[in-house]
Amino acid sequence: MARGQRKTLEEKISAKQELVTALLTRVESEKKELEELFEEKRRKELEAVSQLISCAGLEPDEVAEVLQQYVEQRTVNAS
Repeated sequence: MARGQRKTLEEKISAKQELVTALLTRVESEKKELEELFEEKRRKELEAVSQLISCAGLEPDEVAEVLQQYVEQRTVNAS
């Protein structure tokens, strides 16, 4: 049974290099998409916090002060 012409070693190397290049391009694309998803998640979380602050009638500096006090208290209690 005829199998057709066999690829030379150079052709095999070239094909593998093309495959690796294509895969690296895909990985970079997927990384970029993942980063965009993380950024979208972060934006949504910040929007939710902003809405909560607004609904509570607080100013951002008030919230920052309360959070700072909370963090300091946690640090003291963890020691």
